[in-house]
Amino acid sequence: VKFPEISGNFRALNLRTHRPSHVILLGDKLRILLLSSFNCSKMLRASISGFQRSRHTALRIAVRAYAAKDLRFGAEARASMLTGVDLLADAVAVTMGPKGRNVIIEQSWGSPKITKDGVTVAKAIELKEKWQNVGARLVQDVANKTNEQAGDGTTCATVLARAIAREGFDNISKGANPIEIRRGVMMAVDRVVKTLKEISKPVTTPEEIAQVATISANGDSSIGGLISDALKKVGKEGVITVKDGKTLNDELEVIEGMKFDRGYISPYFINTNKGAKCEFQNCLVLFSEKKISSVQEIVPVLEMANQNRRPLLIIAEDVDGEALTTLVLNRLKVGLQVCAVKAPGFGDNRKNTLHDMAIATGGTACPICDLLERVVADEANLVKIEDIQLHDLGEVEEVCVTKDDTLLLRGKGRKEDVDRRIAAIKDEIEMSNSDYEKEKMQERLSKLSNGVAVIKVGGSSEVEVNEKKDRVNDAMNATKAAIEEGIVPGGGVALLRCLNVLDQLKPTNDDQKRGIEIVRKAIRQPCMTIAKNAGVDSAQVVEKVLVSSQNNFGYDALRGEYVDMMETGIIDPTKVIRTALQDAAGVASLLSTAECVITELPKEEKMPMGAPGGMGGMDY
Repeated sequence: VKFPEISGNFRALNLRTHRPSHVILLGDKLRILLLSSFNCSKMLRASISGFQRSRHTALRIAVRAYAAKDLRFGAEARASMLTGVDLLADAVAVTMGPKGRNVIIEQSWGSPKITKDGVTVAKAIELKEKWQNVGARLVQDVANKTNEQAGDGTTCATVLARAIAREGFDNISKGANPIEIRRGVMMAVDRVVKTLKEISKPVTTPEEIAQVATISANGDSSIGGLISDALKKVGKEGVITVKDGKTLNDELEVIEGMKFDRGYISPYFINTNKGAKCEFQNCLVLFSEKKISSVQEIVPVLEMANQNRRPLLIIAEDVDGEALTTLVLNRLKVGLQVCAVKAPGFGDNRKNTLHDMAIATGGTACPICDLLERVVADEANLVKIEDIQLHDLGEVEEVCVTKDDTLLLRGKGRKEDVDRRIAAIKDEIEMSNSDYEKEKMQERLSKLSNGVAVIKVGGSSEVEVNEKKDRVNDAMNATKAAIEEGIVPGGGVALLRCLNVLDQLKPTNDDQKRGIEIVRKAIRQPCMTIAKNAGVDSAQVVEKVLVSSQNNFGYDALRGEYVDMMETGIIDPTKVIRTALQDAAGVASLLSTAECVITELPKEEKMPMGAPGGMGGMDY
């Protein structure tokens, strides 16, 4: 593959492997990248200076030996891990509740980060002592998993995980059976989750949506109102994204765009240090219903994008083999702005979704049916991928691709074509007898018609904007979780109301009973932590809430008074509380069953060779 402004060319080289590799010759240096056809994430680099272009050149690659391991057993191992759990949980717990504090995180570049987001704090912690770090990393996994599933509740999950792990270690050190303890813990968690679902109330009004967002944004009602307005404009199934604003105030803008749940095929497509994502401006888009494996198929499109100096996004059934190898190599070594994404959905739904995206991005001035056939239906052999011209490609002003989803903003499709497609989908919905098909068509209709709501976060400095963005993202995720599974009283009250149901459980032995008691103590901790951060007696607050006969009675830490939590708008999404408890119990109870911990020993560095002695007779 040759590009106009690149000196050198690509050649194939086999190095004791039958899988293809690629070589770039730059001046007098040879740099080799071996990229598997089936897995481009594993790369081998070797550099040879003064390379002689000879068939007999020898290539020597050093093999790294594995480090020795260190083992600890029993109480000693568990005590070290618990110290790490406590250190991480203490740092995260200070952010909990309306009177929680901020945490300042030093960064390797730029200004320190100020945040009140639990998962951000957890990710920033790495301990020097390896045994402690093992415990901390396991609780980090709890926070990460909760964040991925619910988008909020990471602080609650961390507090619960610490409580379950601590009580579990304590019981096991007294001779309890760790396996039976875990069974008791999971039995209690299942019963609490069932009760949470029973007391959950569906979200029905914009006011309740605003309340959920406000609580998750640390009591910032302006953020709550902004998210509520965004949902009004794009609907409950609509897409909301968060960006840095250019003013002091927050802004809401609804723009034309589509989002689907497929991310980049390879992490080597990431092109920004603002997170694990790939961002393009004024981008070309290639659609294909087929799997792309051959280099010959994509070379013309790559050359076309390079000649026009524009980024290229490829959306296909799949991209693998030599095609993926070539894309990754061009991205890493040549700097070509390219990214590959799998098409969303399956079967006819995938085909129809590609049609929608082709129309929204507008690849040609031909009639709509021709557009569909030429851009996406290459299986009909009307236009092969290698024969596509510039006017056959879609165009969008902005593209953002993460590992989980892809966002296309401001497609260049003609409005009359989009309106015609919307009308056709509405007709199909009316004619369809399948609830599943209707649901999928309704999703497609929402993406085509409602657009994307963009919340632009303002502030006087980058530090302030980043801190507020964390809260906006938490609030947005909490709102979506509330729409999915409903809401329960906030402030830790919902978990406290589940204490009584644990009395109904019938464990088969004493160790299972101890596991149930561990959960009984743990689910008090969120309410106690909120009260502690507010500067009041946490045990007294919990007892006063428990003796009340009102199910929604709880402590408003912001105002320092006892109120009806639902009426006051202090509410939590059921999904957030459920996910936090399940994730915390799963990891922490396994942590309690650990009997051995294995870590790597530090490598022994060889003493450097001493300097050579001086020549005789040279003393002064």
